[in-house]
Amino acid sequence: MPELSRRTSPFQNFAISFSVICILAGGMSLFGLGMGTGGPVVMLGTWVTVGFFTLLVGMCLADVVSAYPTSGGPYFMASKLGGARWGWVTGCLNLLGLLGAIAGIDYGAATFTGAFLQMKWNLTPTTGTTMLIFAAILLVHGLLNSAGVRVLNALNSISVWWQLGGVAAIVGALMLAPAQHRSPSFLLTFHNETGFTSPAYVVLIGSLVAGYTFCGYDASAHIAEETTNAQVSAPRGIVRSIGVSWVAGFILLAGMLLAVQDYEGTLNTQTGAAPAQIFLDVLGRTGAEILLVVVIIAMLLCGNAEVGASARMVYAFSRSRALPGWQSWRRVNERTKTPVRAVWFSVIVPFVLALPALWSVAAYGAITAINAVGMIPAYGIPVYLALRKGTAYQPGAWTLGAWRKPISVIACVYVVVITVVFCLPQTAKSFNYAGVTLAIALLFAWVTWLTRGRTAYQLTADRAAQPSESLLNESL
Repeated sequence: MPELSRRTSPFQNFAISFSVICILAGGMSLFGLGMGTGGPVVMLGTWVTVGFFTLLVGMCLADVVSAYPTSGGPYFMASKLGGARWGWVTGCLNLLGLLGAIAGIDYGAATFTGAFLQMKWNLTPTTGTTMLIFAAILLVHGLLNSAGVRVLNALNSISVWWQLGGVAAIVGALMLAPAQHRSPSFLLTFHNETGFTSPAYVVLIGSLVAGYTFCGYDASAHIAEETTNAQVSAPRGIVRSIGVSWVAGFILLAGMLLAVQDYEGTLNTQTGAAPAQIFLDVLGRTGAEILLVVVIIAMLLCGNAEVGASARMVYAFSRSRALPGWQSWRRVNERTKTPVRAVWFSVIVPFVLALPALWSVAAYGAITAINAVGMIPAYGIPVYLALRKGTAYQPGAWTLGAWRKPISVIACVYVVVITVVFCLPQTAKSFNYAGVTLAIALLFAWVTWLTRGRTAYQLTADRAAQPSESLLNESL
């Protein structure tokens, strides 16, 4: 059976996680949510706070990735540290999270594309046309990822500079435009339209802007088997992607907020996207169209990177015989050294997951909510298991050393807290399906373990999991 090709550089490893986090996707699509759940002070304050704790989780996860750098990522680590059942549950959560993320990212890109078409040519999008655009995006992502890791690496490298350049272009255009700008004191404004009277509760809900954005940094782990010097490059890719996103995202949010012309008008815009209204108010139609294209391309690059990460997870989980039809999904194309069938699995399943959007936005939201409530616990489980293992845990080349234990304790507590926050009602009149989705995912993992996992699951030893002797003395 052909193996994956080790053609990914340390920068390209960083690039895939940075592309998946994608501040231009999360920050833009959730901007309106933030404006109504606490406003500027909560958006910026929780961005700093959540970003900090995410960095701690990422550092702890990076420590474990260095010890077990494989395409399986969190599930492989959990299996090694806690046994087969831990690995099975972690794998189910991580995989469902990845597939839900693809559905959410690419459907979001389709929605923004529809908004652009309406703005440019007055073509009013329907749920049907949005689904067709969504299908076309998934098709393109499948073709690009099937072409080989070199294409994926090139696009991810472009994505880094596109996102950073896009943040500079958006903030620069909004700040230099001859329009009224808010004073810095505006960034301390509190605005609440949730229906809840408790400021503390509103702050928790407002943290979801950052919470949902800071997902997907495990992508560096999933391409570790294709990365040179993986025991060091993959951990650094995780930590650096979070750090750069943290800083650049703060600049983006602050720049957007200072450019708001009419707060209520932006919050209740007919465009369906608060950032699009800000662009229109400050730059006019042509300027708004240009910046909207910048955001859409960033979303497309993000979705493409997520498909790449998911395909590696499908490949690795199938290699462990965890998925029905595993013999097919684990196949690697001999010419491109890419798990092509796993790529198309990662394209077709998100399309099926998004089909309920044709009839119910709530049903679609319940499915894609597994993105965050599935992935964040999947990151925390290996960290917890490594902590529980104590002195028996053998770190890799990249390690936190004596700091690992106290930072891991904080990280585990944060994972529990933010997962609960993901499940809280976001308005007084709405029901949050994230908790239901998480419960179903856990039930699914347990039932499939009892019916299939106990007999079929076989953790595959991998060449990438063995640390190089020359790297053992390297550290953070």
